[in-house]
Amino acid sequence: MTGFQKLVEMPLTGRDDSYAPADFAERVLPIDPKTDEGRWRLNYATHFALGTMWGSAFGLAAHAGLHGKRAVAVVFGTVYTADVILNTALGLYQPSAWTRQDWAIDVGEKLVQAAATGAVFDRILDPIHQS
Repeated sequence: MTGFQKLVEMPLTGRDDSYAPADFAERVLPIDPKTDEGRWRLNYATHFALGTMWGSAFGLAAHAGLHGKRAVAVVFGTVYTADVILNTALGLYQPSAWTRQDWAIDVGEKLVQAAATGAVFDRILDPIHQS
């Protein structure tokens, strides 16, 4: 997702870097980076951890017999819904204030992430069930 954001979405929208992953980590863990570099590292570490969670969700979907587009649909629906609910409950998101563009960017990026993660999982980690 980071590659898609940096190479496609951000140049198109003019949006600056997001520190949403760092905000999330600071809210749920006893972490408070003291420097900009520390916050940047926390942001990327949390981004990586959240990406690992998406991969784990695909592992669970595969264990349940889901692969390909079905796995992408189930994982995206489940993880995205949980992401919005959790971040809203933590006061980090305000979806009721989002514009159509905000929604399109958020859903689009995370759908790209789900599809890419699903493709990697199916072709590299679970090649027997290639879709």
